[in-house]
Amino acid sequence: MILLDTDHLTLLKYLESERCQHLREKLVASPDQNIGTTVINVEEQMRGWLAAIARERRTARQIPAYRELAGLFRFFNKFHVVTFDQSASEQFESLRAGKVRIGTMDLKIAAIVLANNALLLTANTSDFSLVPGLRIENWIDD
Repeated sequence: MILLDTDHLTLLKYLESERCQHLREKLVASPDQNIGTTVINVEEQMRGWLAAIARERRTARQIPAYRELAGLFRFFNKFHVVTFDQSASEQFESLRAGKVRIGTMDLKIAAIVLANNALLLTANTSDFSLVPGLRIENWIDD
């Protein structure tokens, strides 16, 4: 299983970019076609648009953010979204007890990836490389 972090997901939204095309080619050529993301990545993206909606008091100015939020659902519908389950929770608590010092959301993503024996595609190799046993690769900067 291959799970995409937010940086790789975001790139896939820009279909006309060369970097997106490069990433898409690598994903299509991958022998592992079980490609998805984590519910934490979905949460991060949703929080951004929900915050943008909440900041605007005039409803007319909320329209673009609502449009983006709706687009987010269409976008994530193309992916298998892996949940934060009991196994991931146990991994999370183990990593936290082991004093892995990265952000909580990244630690949850790492826990899901570990619990599913997956590969994480991320450009945030500096943080995720601190997680013992986590397999990571960066397919957008290679």
